[in-house]
Amino acid sequence: MKKNSKSIIVQEAIKLFNTQGYSGTSLRDIAKKANVNIANIAYYFDNKQGLLEFCFTTFFEQYLSEMEEAVAVLDEGAMASLRNLVSNLIYFQCKNIHLTRFIIREMSIDSQIVREIMTTYSLKEKFYFQKILERGIEKGEFKPHSSNYLIIQLKSLLNMPFLYSHYLSEVLHVLPHERYFADQYIREIFQWMESSLFTEAKFPEEIVVS
Repeated sequence: MKKNSKSIIVQEAIKLFNTQGYSGTSLRDIAKKANVNIANIAYYFDNKQGLLEFCFTTFFEQYLSEMEEAVAVLDEGAMASLRNLVSNLIYFQCKNIHLTRFIIREMSIDSQIVREIMTTYSLKEKFYFQKILERGIEKGEFKPHSSNYLIIQLKSLLNMPFLYSHYLSEVLHVLPHERYFADQYIREIFQWMESSLFTEAKFPEEIVVS
């Protein structure tokens, strides 16, 4: 069995899922692209559904780990925690742009696996968002808002570049996989938070990467 064939299978599958769609991609397509036998895919994932579940789990385990790091500094202040959360998630998604694009698109489909994700990972994500937002409102760092509607706005800002990456590159001529984009986009989100959410403007001059 080829060395690192599992990671190669995943990488090539994600590329195909992004270009042909999950339903339009067969195991034979993936095996050909990864230059492996279909039996190798069955060995690691059983079937295409197992490969899909692996992609979801891989993404959300890392995604929530980035959120957990931000929540860990909540005692230092909700503003600092929220800035860390935004920075962590944007850098993570830029670094894993192909997987991010695929997962965000699949999450818009009403499927069994998406429902399962929503009852586990999505609820945990909501818990972390709410913990920061409600602490900020309670301590007077944030203006009083409905946390649910703030989560909608934050999720939209965090997801948009990766849901419409072709629009960004072809129409706006910015490349969401580049570090320059990540740095600049984080600053733009920080400015939105300054004007819409924070009670006091304390915009950091430098983006500190954890």
